[in-house]
Amino acid sequence: MINKKRRYKMNEKLRYRYDSVKHDLLELEEDVTQSVRSQMDELAKATEDGISDVERLKDALLDEVDLLDDASEIFQRMHRSTSQAADEIKTRIKEAQDFERDSDKGGFFKPKPPNAMIDYKEDKAGHFARGNTFYKLFWIFFIGCFGGVVIEMLFCLITRGHLENRVGLIWGPFNLVYGLGALALSFFLYKYRNRSRIYSFFGGFIVGSVIEYLCSFFQELVFGSTSWDYSNMPFNLNGRICLLYSIFWGILGILWIKEIYPRMAVWILKIPNKIGKILTYCLLVFMIVNSIASGLVVYRWSRRDAGFAAVSTLDKLIDKVYPDQTMEWLFPNLEFK
Repeated sequence: MINKKRRYKMNEKLRYRYDSVKHDLLELEEDVTQSVRSQMDELAKATEDGISDVERLKDALLDEVDLLDDASEIFQRMHRSTSQAADEIKTRIKEAQDFERDSDKGGFFKPKPPNAMIDYKEDKAGHFARGNTFYKLFWIFFIGCFGGVVIEMLFCLITRGHLENRVGLIWGPFNLVYGLGALALSFFLYKYRNRSRIYSFFGGFIVGSVIEYLCSFFQELVFGSTSWDYSNMPFNLNGRICLLYSIFWGILGILWIKEIYPRMAVWILKIPNKIGKILTYCLLVFMIVNSIASGLVVYRWSRRDAGFAAVSTLDKLIDKVYPDQTMEWLFPNLEFK
C-alpha cells in the first residue's frame, strides 16, 4: 500500500538540468534553421555558375550535414529514452493505484501485485529466481507446461461437454508447446512489464506467431504430423498461423505479462532459496528425459503407422508399453501425413 503520509517532490537535479538546457536547445533549433536556410540561399545563387566553383561552400555544407546527422541521432535516442521513462512512470502509477483500489475491496482472492512490486521484493530477498534469469524462466516454462494442459482440458470440457487429453509428453500432464509459449512470452515481454499494454500486445502478436509457426514446422519436419491446420482461415501462412490467432496471441501477451506473469512470479518467489536451485535442476533433468522418451515413442508410432515392423528391442518395448490405443488416447489430435 502507498503511505499517504509521506511527501514526495520531483527530483530537483532533473528539474535543474532540464531548465538549464531547454532554452539552449530551443535557441539551437532556431540557429540551425536560420543557418541552413542562409547556406541554402548561397548554394542556390552559386548553382548557376556551377557548384564546383564554390568548393568552400560545398565543404561547409557537408560539414553541417555531418553535424546535423550526429545531432539527429542524439536527439532520437533522447526522444526514445525520455518517452520510455515517461510511459513507465505513468504505467507504474496506474498499476499502483489499481492495486491499492483492489486491496481496499478485500475479498477471498488477493489482487495480483504490480510487476514493479515483484521486482522490488525479488531484489530485497536476493531470491535465486529474481529477474529474467534461467531459474525464473525455467519455472515459468514448467508451470506453463502444466497449466496450459489443465486450462485447455477445462476449456474442452466446457465447450464440448467431455474431457479430452491435451498432453504433449508421455509422463505427466505436461505440454511443451504451452511451456515454450510461456517461456518465450516472459523472456521477450519482460522488458515491457512496466510499460503500456500496447507494447505487450504487439510483442505477443509477433512472439506467439513465430512460436506457433516454428512448432508446427518442427513437428511436421521431424514426425511428419500436424496438430493444427489453419488453411481454411483467412490471412493464414502455410496453414501454420493465421491473423485471427495472431491477434489472440497479442491479447494473450497483455494478459500474460500484466495478469498471469505477476501471479506466477509470486508463486516462484515463495520457493525457498535453499532448495530452489537444486529443485530446478532435478525438474530440468526430468523434463529433458521426458521429452526425449516422448519423442522416441511418437517417432516409433509414426513408423508403426507407416507399416514398419519392430526390429530392435527398444521398438518392441515401445510397441508393448505404448500401443496405438494408448497413443490415440494420449494424443487425440495428432495426425500423420
